[in-house]
Amino acid sequence: MVERARRGDGAAFGTLIREHQEIAFRTAFLIARNAADAEEAAQSGFVKAFGALPRFRRGAPLRPWLLAIVANEARNRRRSAWRREQLALRAATELPSGDAAPSPEGSVLAAEQRATLLAALETLRDEERLVLSCRYLLDLSEEETAATLRIRRGTVKSRTSRALERLRAELGEEA
Repeated sequence: MVERARRGDGAAFGTLIREHQEIAFRTAFLIARNAADAEEAAQSGFVKAFGALPRFRRGAPLRPWLLAIVANEARNRRRSAWRREQLALRAATELPSGDAAPSPEGSVLAAEQRATLLAALETLRDEERLVLSCRYLLDLSEEETAATLRIRRGTVKSRTSRALERLRAELGEEA
């Protein structure tokens, strides 16, 4: 499918978009932290990926390459200061709450837990937050995380370890 898209087959690229749309949006959402910016970053990432397909290495995995483009787009959109001020509120209200309809008490508790976790995540450096997001929120493997963030696998391991240690300390849990 990638080869067909590289040759300019729009239908093939459309299929690739459909296959990666959800994870691209989730990747962008974890960085941009609001649905509108995440959607724009994902769309823009797909457009840039289409333009960069001739430079895509044959045989390389598409998903990490595409997610790196989307992540860069999301990062660029997140740089403005006013978004940071509204970050926790937007993230707490836009994250999905699960399949089952929770009780009102459960909803409040889940929102409080999300807000606590997001506040703790905000204390981490961007590089640590991105590694944890890729590994635990997007369920990417160490190799996929390394390719997506364009770092070595050992760096993924060390950043994950340090970030989890800092997160535990921030949340008051025993390491």
